[in-house]
Amino acid sequence: MSVPLLSVRDLSVRFDLGGTLFGRRRSLTAVDRVSFDLGAGETLGVVGESGCGKSTLGRAVLRLVEPSAGSILIEGRDLAGLDAAALRALRRDMQMIFQDPLAALDPRLTVEQIVAEPLASFRPELGRPARRALVAAMLRRVGLAPEHGRRYPHEFSGGQCQRIGIARAMMLAPKLVVCDEPVSALDMSIQAQIVNLLVALQEEMGQALIFISHNLLIVRHVAHRIAVLYLGRLVELGPAEQVFRAPRHPYTRALIAAVPVADPLRERARRPLPVHGEPPSPLDPPSGCAFRTRCPFATEICAQQRPALEGPSHAVACHHWQKIEAALTPPTGSASPG
Repeated sequence: MSVPLLSVRDLSVRFDLGGTLFGRRRSLTAVDRVSFDLGAGETLGVVGESGCGKSTLGRAVLRLVEPSAGSILIEGRDLAGLDAAALRALRRDMQMIFQDPLAALDPRLTVEQIVAEPLASFRPELGRPARRALVAAMLRRVGLAPEHGRRYPHEFSGGQCQRIGIARAMMLAPKLVVCDEPVSALDMSIQAQIVNLLVALQEEMGQALIFISHNLLIVRHVAHRIAVLYLGRLVELGPAEQVFRAPRHPYTRALIAAVPVADPLRERARRPLPVHGEPPSPLDPPSGCAFRTRCPFATEICAQQRPALEGPSHAVACHHWQKIEAALTPPTGSASPG
């Protein structure tokens, strides 16, 4: 069996919030014992409500945020055990595309200088003509013209700035790219163009993507598998179409039920799970299953025991997912939402 490109095991990220008035120190667990594998050329979509730990997970995988526990293996090498020099050498294989395209670009540099930064860091043997040729070729690949390299970021639209950020991230053909809400700051008319560009570049260059988003329709289009986070915990993980057509966790069902459906017959056939209240504070998460305070199927065991993520290909962390599935499956002969 081949070694996955990325293997994450029991990854946790905690932030120390300091002491209270009475001296008790508090911490916030943003990512709580998350495990998954990612193969070369595969896209993992990471979804969940705001504040569920999606972005922190992406940054921790690249060690832009230091993990508190767990392991992160790139082709079998544990990032946690690497010193600064060894980690820097691996940076050429791990890149990130940020949410705010303009804020991610240095306003003092031209586009050519921005896109050429990875070459200056990792291929210093290249002369200026060779670097300019590579930058011009990459700008063409992301839908920009080589002459755009002489201009500055503020002269471009949001969509064009994100294309510049993508060009910089892809300049060294990295093996892993974390896309942190890469289209959420863009107009709807531009989002599809950027998503299609990422898919095309992935098919051409073969990198693995972690695609973080709150937009489930976009994730369904781009991802091979989907990971659902709730209060920093991984509650469902499986093939994208299986997760959309047959979600197992009640939280996943609620997220998908919130996605609008254009067909009125399919909309009427859906049987969404009612979810009550607001998410609890991550400073004081519920015992056992973190979702139990909002789940109408919660029982005593949900308060006493944290459910393990179980399942060979479509895994779920829920004590009662089979009972929920049986209760919410439409009777035989009724219209199907799929």
